[in-house]
Amino acid sequence: MNGAEDFRCGHLAIVGRPNVGKSTLLNHLIGEKISIVSRKAQTTRHRITGVLTRPGEQFVFVDTPGFQIKHKSALNSLMNRGVSQALHDVDVVLLVIEAGRFNEDDVRILSMIPADKTTLLVVNKIDRLADKQRLLPFIAKMAQTHPFAEIVPVCAANGSGGDALLDAAARYLPASGPLFGEDDLTDRSERFLAAEFLREKLFRRLGEELPYGMTVEIERFEQEGALRRIHAAIIVDKPAHKAIVIGRGGAQLKAIASDARRDMEKLFDGKVFLEVWVKVKSGWADDARALKSLGYQ
Repeated sequence: MNGAEDFRCGHLAIVGRPNVGKSTLLNHLIGEKISIVSRKAQTTRHRITGVLTRPGEQFVFVDTPGFQIKHKSALNSLMNRGVSQALHDVDVVLLVIEAGRFNEDDVRILSMIPADKTTLLVVNKIDRLADKQRLLPFIAKMAQTHPFAEIVPVCAANGSGGDALLDAAARYLPASGPLFGEDDLTDRSERFLAAEFLREKLFRRLGEELPYGMTVEIERFEQEGALRRIHAAIIVDKPAHKAIVIGRGGAQLKAIASDARRDMEKLFDGKVFLEVWVKVKSGWADDARALKSLGYQ
């Protein structure tokens, strides 16, 4: 690998309001699914680090939760602090917005970015713009709102524009040796990723049925050769939510676990034995000690 004098490496925060496609963008940029995705706000609750190494360059992406302004809880306050901290800690900020749409929530997040921070505007979901001729005027308008270092249109859903974004971002990485190995994808443990994959399936399977008072705790994670034995608890806020997660005859819980297991086996490249059950822990999202014990920092 090249020496530090001719190598560029830096941290890049991916920020934006909920549901603009931050996690999907991260997954496509690094070429693996490490950040969970759903159409529901608050899917991403942790700062997820994704690593991509190219010849002479290493990108250390930080996928942040969408900044929460509508719901007040200890969990959301923790998530918002994580976004603010990321903005100060990184070398480059990638502000993700939707093509043709820039509202007051986007303005608020833009105002949080330190004035001296190199910021690239990522215009996502260009495939959803009904009138493609609106894209260039929209980009020109955005160029007048803030001195962005670059404005790059992308479609995170299919990966188009990803290479152009990486090329643009690479120009602003500081000269530095790599922070991670050439094949590393994330600094998160398999235990953490297992919990995230299971939580994603809860969001996807239950849709609007389940309120956001739900999380996942990995109680045991053991590896025997290529086999991983994972024992996970789904934490819900109320007894009624437990019945929703389990479903009639346990069918819903079985489907959630099966979907999660398939994702785990693909990423871990080995068989997974996954045992899942549901526990009620009322008020966990407003309990600082409970949040810490569940891995929220």
